Formats: sequence, structure tokens, C-alpha cells
Amino acid sequence: MAQKGVQLERETLISCPICLDLLKDPVTIPCGHSYCMKCIKGFWDGEDEKKLHSCPQCRQSFTPRPVLLKNTMLAALVEELKKTGPPPAPADLCYAGAEDVACDVCTGRKLRACKSCLVCLISYCEKHLQPHYESPAFEKHKLVEPSKKLQENICSRHDEVMKLFCRTDQQCICYICTMDEHKGHDTVSAERTERQRELEGSRLNIQQRIQDGEKEVKLLQQEVEAVNGSADKAVEDSEKMFTELIRLMEKRSSDVKQQVRSQQKREVSRVKELQEKLEQEISELKRRDAELKLLSHTEDHNQFLHSYPSLSALSEPTHSSSINIRPLSYFEDVTAALSAVRDKLQDVLREEWTNVSSTEVEVLLSAAEPTTRAGFLQYSQEVTLDPNTAFTLVLLSEGSRKATFMTQQQSYSSHPDRFTKYPQVLSRQILTGRCYWEVELRGGAVDVAVAYKNISRAGNESGFGFNDKSWSLFCHQNCYSFCYNRINTLLSGPLSSRVGVYLDHRAGVLSFYSVSETMTLLHRVQTTFTQPLHAGVRLWDYVATAEFSKLK
Repeated sequence: MAQKGVQLERETLISCPICLDLLKDPVTIPCGHSYCMKCIKGFWDGEDEKKLHSCPQCRQSFTPRPVLLKNTMLAALVEELKKTGPPPAPADLCYAGAEDVACDVCTGRKLRACKSCLVCLISYCEKHLQPHYESPAFEKHKLVEPSKKLQENICSRHDEVMKLFCRTDQQCICYICTMDEHKGHDTVSAERTERQRELEGSRLNIQQRIQDGEKEVKLLQQEVEAVNGSADKAVEDSEKMFTELIRLMEKRSSDVKQQVRSQQKREVSRVKELQEKLEQEISELKRRDAELKLLSHTEDHNQFLHSYPSLSALSEPTHSSSINIRPLSYFEDVTAALSAVRDKLQDVLREEWTNVSSTEVEVLLSAAEPTTRAGFLQYSQEVTLDPNTAFTLVLLSEGSRKATFMTQQQSYSSHPDRFTKYPQVLSRQILTGRCYWEVELRGGAVDVAVAYKNISRAGNESGFGFNDKSWSLFCHQNCYSFCYNRINTLLSGPLSSRVGVYLDHRAGVLSFYSVSETMTLLHRVQTTFTQPLHAGVRLWDYVATAEFSKLK
């Protein structure tokens, strides 16, 4: 155990992680790792261009470049080890196995090599390695971990160690090669150092990409959790809403049944009462008819004349002409009214269901905002205006794509979604994901806006930009300004009759562009949208128009 402890101490304390040899002029950098002064200086020299210096082991970065001071304690340990040599390994662990590198010096049963020398091109066990530690002649020899490929460092043509690298032919060569087939080529003796720097740079790049990838994986996991949570809530809310609708329909059905049955009972009772009265009158008339018939057959004139005045006068008849018979049509009005309600409900469900089914959820990370109009057009969104939201002085035309400020009231029906304070209107479409649309402006000042569905419809706070539920770009013939939550910002940019609007709902990006031969950004908003949005326009001058362009 003591021997293993000493060996571990040697590997962890007095070996340079760069050259893999005993520390020479050992220095300890701020993170606590130790290196040969020459090795760490050479490593940091390669990082000078980045102006950022790091530890080759833990990758901790230092700015500015640390000042290196000799670690006297480690220097003393190294000197002590040079005097005593490395401790021998336990006997049962010294012999080389099939997968081990064997000592090239041992005869008979070979021991396991503990180091290979790149100068001698021989692998040594701990016993035969000791001269490398004790003799100054081996001081400049390069010791590395045991390797079976040492012979690959020997030039096959000249039987010399290949200590040079030919950049022209991209291969290792010996000194004799430089005077032969590689004469005049670009050769260097320190290619490993340069390649090592490239390797370390590649590792840093890979490690940075790993960190970035792990962050993106974590973001995607959070996105999955958010999508699952939102979907679960949407399903739960939809079930509650449909349950409420079903209960309401069942209650209305019960009310209609009760109302019809109650009216049926009253009408039947009234008819039966009249029927009984008529039947009593018929019975009375039949009785009188019998009396008159009997009297008419009396042959005694005196008796006839005596009995006739005693007959009582007839009661007033119930004239059948006063009874209005409407066969099978008593409750047709109820059926017709319910049919009209059904048709309206189907229309509402059909219109709103289109909005529900067209809503898309984007899970991928948001793409960068396009830089050309062609790039924006790939996200083009058809926009039509909702007449149920239009102010009464706003005329919609061109398939509800164009809004015009009129002097006369338009014949719109009453609707809770209608704006009552300002001449503005919202789109039918729900805007989510990435969308782009353009608005052509004519005749005066216009606001090009986006807003939540629940924006106020009345009062001063219903104006686009006058609240925290809408974002508005004011466009006039000589200026632009942006308004949100009553905060107005004056903007600069080339004047144009066409404004482009780009929305990345998930990323919280809303951008307004002046569109002509080129596109110029007028204003960009970075926020978090909590609801789907609708496009909108507000008209400031009579006969001002705003038309949503057909881009597809």
C-alpha cells in the first residue's frame, strides 16, 4: 500500500500534465494545478491572441495572464525523487501480460514497462528506467507512457529517429530525409507543440459546443414541460366550458319543454271548456226541438194555443264562427325560433372553431428575424377585418381587407365586440407563431397596431397604444411614432405608404418596417406576449384608408 501511495504521489504531484515528464522548474497556477514553467509558458503563448489564458486540465480561465512563480516545495520533491528513483512495483504486478508493453531490456520473462523513451525508442521497466533518473546523460530524453508503437518513430529508409515534420508532404521525417527526397521542403521540429495548441483549441470549441448544447437541451425540456402543462390546462378548461355549454343547453331545453307543456295545458283547458259549453247548448236545443215537435203534432187547437206562450225563450247561441281553428300550427313559432337559434349557434361555432383549429403551437427554438423582404414573405399572413369590431364610421371593403373613415354611420348590427370610442377595427385572424403582413396607407394619418382580444371596446383606454393590451405605430405623411401603455416614442425612418409588420409571438418580438424598394426597421419591441394577438388599424382623418395587402 505504501508503494502504491508513493506511485500515486508521483503521478499526481510531480508529473507535468503537458510533457508527462517530471516537473522542471515547477510552477502552480491560480486554480491549483502544477506544470513545468516552460510547458505552461509555451501553452499560454499560443493563447495570447485570444487574450484569455486557461488551465489545460480544468479549463479555468484567467485574465490577465498570471505571473508564474516557482513552487519550491514541488521542486524539492522532484529533486528528492531524482536522487532515490521511483519505487519498485509489487512483484506480482511487474510481469508483462498479453496486453501490456514489455520492457525491451529484460531478458527471460520480461517485466511490464512503466515508461517509453522517445529518444532511445525503448520501453523500460522501473528497474531499467532508473539510469534515466540518475544519469545527467539522459536528462533531455523524453519519457512517455508505455507505447507499442515506438518503431513508428524510426524512418524506414534511413533507420533514424523521425524528429522533424514535413509540412509540404504532411509526414514525419528524419534529418537525413531533409537532404534527400524532402530537400527544400518546409520542415519544422516543433510541429507537435503547434498541433497540440490546435488540439487544445478544438477541445475548447467542442467543450463550448457541449455546454451550449446542454443548455439548449435544458431549454427544450423546459419547453416540453411548458407545452404539456399548457395543453393539460387547455383540455381541462375546454372540458369545463363544454360542460357549461351542455348544461346551459339542457336547461334551455327543459325551459322550452316546460313552457310548451304549460301553454298546451292552458289551451287544451280553454278548448275543453268551450267544448263542454257547446255540448250543453246542443243538448238544450235538442230538448227544445223535441218539445216543439210534440207541440206541432197536437190536434187540439185550444191546447196548442194555450201551451205555445209557455215555452221559454232560447238562450243566445255560441257562434262557431267566433272559434278560430289553426290545425297543427299552434307551436310552429317555437320551432321556427329554435331553428333560428340553432343556425346562429352553428355559424358562431363554425367561425370560432376555425380560429381554434388553426391555432398552432411552436416548440422549436425561435429562428432569427429575416433580413430581406423575401425572407419575411415566407411568414406572410392573410389578414381580413372583423365587421363585428368596426367602429360605426369605418367602412370595410375589398373583402374586408380595406378600412375607410367615413362621415356617415354604417349599418352595423349591435355587437359587444364593437369599438364605440375611436374609429378602429381588429382582424378576424388570431396571430400566433411567426407572422408577417403589410398595410397600404392612403389619405391621412393611420395607426398600424396589434392587440389582445380582450382590449377595452369603450372609453379612452380603448384606443390602440393607450393601454397595456396593444402596441401601435402612428404613421403620418411626415413622421412616425410608437405608442404603448400611453408612452409615445418619436421615430425616424424613410417615409413610405406601405408598412410591414413582423411578429414572432413565441420569442416576444414585434417589428415595424418601412417598405419600399428596401425594408427599413422603424421600431422593434421585445416583450412577453401572454395572449394571442389580432392585427388592427385606427383611422385619424376622414377618407383615410388602410388596406391589408395580399402577399400570397
